[in-house]
Amino acid sequence: MPGIRLDKYIAENCPGLSRTQAQKLIIEGNATVNDTVARAGLKLNAGDRVSISIPPEKPVTLLPEAIPFDILYEDNDLIVLDKPAGLPVHPAPGHPGHTLVNALLAYLSALPDTGNSLRPGIVHRLDMDTSGVMLVAKNRVAQANLADQFKARSVTKVYLALVRGRLSPEHGAIEAPIGRDPRNRKRMAVVDEQRGRPARTGYRVVRYIHNCTLIEVKLETGRTHQIRVHFAAIGHPVMGDTTYGVTSACLSRQFLHSFRLGFNLPGTGEHVEFESSLPGDLEQALREIR
Repeated sequence: MPGIRLDKYIAENCPGLSRTQAQKLIIEGNATVNDTVARAGLKLNAGDRVSISIPPEKPVTLLPEAIPFDILYEDNDLIVLDKPAGLPVHPAPGHPGHTLVNALLAYLSALPDTGNSLRPGIVHRLDMDTSGVMLVAKNRVAQANLADQFKARSVTKVYLALVRGRLSPEHGAIEAPIGRDPRNRKRMAVVDEQRGRPARTGYRVVRYIHNCTLIEVKLETGRTHQIRVHFAAIGHPVMGDTTYGVTSACLSRQFLHSFRLGFNLPGTGEHVEFESSLPGDLEQALREIR
């Protein structure tokens, strides 16, 4: 700790706080060192006592928004939809509106209370820049049933991803714990068992394209950024992933698509599977990749 800037120290030791957010807390007088209000540029000494006070977030009001999305299936219990890339699933710092939840409220008028006021009906998530099949509950009973299926790992989750390099062997699995990156709390990373949660990712090669590999990925667990973190950890990052991977001239986002989702219908117990074709931007990238 000696010599480290206060804002950096706070960001590194408070999960979910960025360096910018830490600086804002300090500027607004919400951080003290040795019981004295501190400034952002202050460098800490050994034995310093750091305290922060995080003010309550301003409440977010969920409003219906007419945002288009494609429905693959719908019944009285749920909607299976094809989420477009670039659409956040629910409000969060940085995007209080224009989310899938806002779009669903416009379509359904109401969604079930799932215990989180900003995530009504949401039983699983896709990253903002990940496209493809996603499931939303329309009532509490269905939400509980689907949540149990995800918890029991009985839901089939298959993705298509393009990774850098020629992946070998052509089928296999990555098994490594995932947790917060100790160097950057906004990211996830492969960590030791004491600091992470078990994670397993199965894959098979679909085809090789120049110095890239198109793969089908089966998630056996559901950790945050699991596919992106696991393949980056073995030296084959997802193409277009600016957080864990590499940029690509022919991609404006990560090449990651929720291709297939299989589960049991809450009302009947029937097992169903739904697929989503690669969207146009990813198909175009496959043609242009070099």
